[in-house]
Amino acid sequence: MEGGTAKPVPLWADRDFTIFWCGQTLSELGNAFALVALPLLVLDATGSVAQMGLLTAVAGVASIATGLFAGILVDRLPRRQLMIVCDVVRVVLVALIPVSWAMAGPQVWLLYVVMAVAAVFDMVFKVTYVAAVPNLVDAERIIEANGRLTTTNAIAFIVGPMLAGGLSGLLGPTAAIAVNAASFAASALALSLIRFREAAVDKATPPAAAAGWRGAKREFLAGFVFLWRSPVLRWLTVLLTGVSLIGLGMTDVFIYQIREGLGAGDRTVGVVMGVAGAGTVLAAVLIPVLRRAWGFGVCWLGSYTLCGLALGLLSRSTTVWGTTVTVLCYQFGMALAGISSMSLRQAVTPDHLLGRVTSAFWTLHNALAPLGAAGLTALVARFGVRAPLLGSAALFLLIVAVGACTPIRQRAPGVAAG
Repeated sequence: MEGGTAKPVPLWADRDFTIFWCGQTLSELGNAFALVALPLLVLDATGSVAQMGLLTAVAGVASIATGLFAGILVDRLPRRQLMIVCDVVRVVLVALIPVSWAMAGPQVWLLYVVMAVAAVFDMVFKVTYVAAVPNLVDAERIIEANGRLTTTNAIAFIVGPMLAGGLSGLLGPTAAIAVNAASFAASALALSLIRFREAAVDKATPPAAAAGWRGAKREFLAGFVFLWRSPVLRWLTVLLTGVSLIGLGMTDVFIYQIREGLGAGDRTVGVVMGVAGAGTVLAAVLIPVLRRAWGFGVCWLGSYTLCGLALGLLSRSTTVWGTTVTVLCYQFGMALAGISSMSLRQAVTPDHLLGRVTSAFWTLHNALAPLGAAGLTALVARFGVRAPLLGSAALFLLIVAVGACTPIRQRAPGVAAG
C-alpha cells in the first residue's frame, strides 16, 4: 500500500502469496505422508508404541533446543533464503531413510538421528514461516491468509494420510517417506520464485542485525520479555504448555488405537486420519466468521472444551466410525485454537520482533511436550488407551477453566503491559 490508504490487495490477485501458498500446500502434503508413514515404519520394525513416543520425544527435544536461537536467526537473516536452506537440508535428511532401508534393511537408529536433526531445521522453518506471512500480505489480510494456508494444508492432511496408507500397504512406509522428501524440494522451488516485502522499520527499536553479535543475549531475551509484558500472550504461553503436554504424542495414540486396538490395517489408518483432517479444513474455513461473531476468547476456550470432550468420548469408542468422528472433532478444536492464537500473535507483534517472539512462544509452551509424548505413549503401552485419554480430557477442561479467569476470555485481547 502507498501512504497507508490504498485498498489491500486481494489474496487471489497476489502472485507471491499464491506461489507461496501452493508450495506450502505441497510441503504439507508430504508432511501428511510422514504423519502416517513414520509411526507405521516404527511399528513394523519394533511393534512398540513406546518406541513411537520416544522418537516423537527426541524430535521434540531437538525442536525446543532450536527454539532458543531460531528467532534470532529469523530476525537477522533474509527469511526467504533461510526457508530455502531449511527445505534443501530436509530433502537430503529425509531421503536418507528410504535409501538406507533399501540398501541395508530397517535401521531404527537412523530414524532417531534423522528426526532429531530434521527437527532443528523444521523449527527454524516454522518460525520463519510465521514471520513470513506478514511480509507477504497486508495486515488486514493476515487472518484470511492464515485461514487459506490452513485450509489447503488441512486438505493435504485429508488426502495425504489416505494416499500414504495405500502407498504404505502397497510398497511399504519408506515409499511414503520418499514423497515427504520430494515435497520439501517443491517448497524450495516455490520460495525461489517469490519475493518478500520489506517490513516497515521501527526507528525507536533498531533491527536485530544492527545490534551486532555482542547483543545476542539481549536479542535472545527480547521475545521472552515481549511475551511476559503482554498479559494475553503470557497466559496463552502458560496454558499452551499444558496443551503441548498432551498434544505432541496424541497422533501416535490415535494411530496405535486404530492399528492395534481396533485391529485395522494400514489403509484404514490412512483413511481415518485423512477423514479426521476434515476437522482442520472446517476450522480453517470457519475461523474468519467465528472470530468476527464470537471473538478470540470464545473461539479459543470453546475449541479446547471440544478437544476435551472428544478425547473423553474416544476413550469409550470401540468402532472405526466412532473413532473417526471423535478424532475429527479433536482436530477441529486444535486447529481453531491454533489459528486464533497464531493470528493474534502475528497481529500484535512488531515485525522486527516477530521471529524472536514466535521462537520464545514455541520454546516455552513446548517445553514439556517431549516428556508428555514419551509419558503418554508409555502409559498407553502399559494400561491401554482409556485411562490416558480420560486424563488428557480432564487436563483440557482444566486448561479451559483457568483460561476463563484470564485476559484470554476477552473478545479482542490487546497487548497492554501487565
